[in-house]
Amino acid sequence: MAKLLLNLRNVPDDEADEVRAWLVRERIAFYETTPSSWGISHGGLWLEDDAELPRAKALMADYQQARGEQARAAAEQARRDGQADTFADQLRRRPLYVVGVLLVILVIVVVTLALPWWLLG
Repeated sequence: MAKLLLNLRNVPDDEADEVRAWLVRERIAFYETTPSSWGISHGGLWLEDDAELPRAKALMADYQQARGEQARAAAEQARRDGQADTFADQLRRRPLYVVGVLLVILVIVVVTLALPWWLLG
């Protein structure tokens, strides 16, 4: 029975391509399911042989650790270069969106804190 290795929901194309490449390079048989028309399923990479799952998971863990380190290094470099996106940048670029999100957060906090008192009172 096939085993899901990678759900493609919110996975960038370059990451999915890299995973496909190392699966081919490591000669691990897999197939890919496509996203559904209704958006319920986003597709995935499935292993054909259950016996390959432990090796594939170990390779995936190594890959994700290396990718995480690269992403953290790139973010740190962007901060050092002054290219990182800040709250002020977001506020300047999309003021209505940022203010709207802050208002929604405020409403959620107020309701969360006030609701028990209102229900008990």
